[in-house]
Amino acid sequence: MTAIPSFTGDANPYGGGDPYADYRTADFPFTQYTDLADRRLGAGVIAANDEFFAQRENLLVPEPAEFDPEHFGHKGKIMDGWETRRRRGASADHPWPTAEDHDWALVRLGAPGVIRGIIVDTAHFRGNYPQAVSVEGTCVPGSPSPEELLGDDVKWTTLVPRTAVGGHAANGFAVAAEQCFTHLRVNQHPDGGIARLRVHGEVVPDPAWLEALGTFDVVALENGGRAEDASNLFYSPASNTIQPGRSRKMDDGWETRRRRDQGHDWIRYRLAAQARIRALEIDTAYLKGNSAGWASVSVKDGEDGEDGEWQEILPRTRLQPDTNHRFVLPEPAVGTHARVDIFPDGGISRLRLFGSLTPEGASRLAARHQELGG
Repeated sequence: MTAIPSFTGDANPYGGGDPYADYRTADFPFTQYTDLADRRLGAGVIAANDEFFAQRENLLVPEPAEFDPEHFGHKGKIMDGWETRRRRGASADHPWPTAEDHDWALVRLGAPGVIRGIIVDTAHFRGNYPQAVSVEGTCVPGSPSPEELLGDDVKWTTLVPRTAVGGHAANGFAVAAEQCFTHLRVNQHPDGGIARLRVHGEVVPDPAWLEALGTFDVVALENGGRAEDASNLFYSPASNTIQPGRSRKMDDGWETRRRRDQGHDWIRYRLAAQARIRALEIDTAYLKGNSAGWASVSVKDGEDGEDGEWQEILPRTRLQPDTNHRFVLPEPAVGTHARVDIFPDGGISRLRLFGSLTPEGASRLAARHQELGG
């Protein structure tokens, strides 16, 4: 396994020009997974012990943190992140914070899931970042209040032990806990600022909820679907196509570079579990001069995505720009994976596959949910 790059120490003071020019980052292997802390999935920062300089909600803003060197307010420099005041000791004889002193924020994940990696991003916090961070996780069903989560009866699991981090850097941590989590407690020791938090993992849906729904979108991220692979990710990630809600702007979908050959582009998905699909939608919202010209959809029934043959459930069909296209299948199609092919290139904003789990799919999903402690 490739070692995760780590960063420590201050970054240089901002010297003008592009503030990201000296930003320290790396390609973390776990970023292929869904960001479970995405606001679009319903994630939120529900409490923090201190947010004197910058609001806790900034942690989950989807865009990279911005920096304006001249932006000051009545409390000081305004930062695009979560920043606490400087901690002090108990007396003049000991003005320094103790080793146990720290600030914390409670994060509700957008969907319960297994966490594969966490990024604590200190972008633009060059000399005011925490000395170290730690992250804990818990699984509490329903909609617990901050007071309930902080109660003595809640068990927290350490996902990232107290670890030194660097300023103006993407600090990445692989997570090995094979269990389901719903909430995180992010700690910074002893104080400071964090720009963004990303929590990459696999959604673990509640089988009882899906059973109650009956028919639902079996490829949606929030229901446990996942974009496994794609031919091209030049402009935007394939996972955008299975985000909740309608696309709100062009880069909220999936768009490929312009092809100059006779090929075509595609995305392969894993469904929530084996499902029986009855209808589908392909939306090209906000893709006006760059939507796909045609699209087809196929499904495959095989646990690893390699078994079985692809069965075309929507033949190559002309798409209109900035339009939601709906199709009722002549007969239900059973599969564990799906694939959308677009011709020759361009993009789509959303794919919806409406159906229900088969008995086998429901049984497998229930077993996994129980195994992970969901």
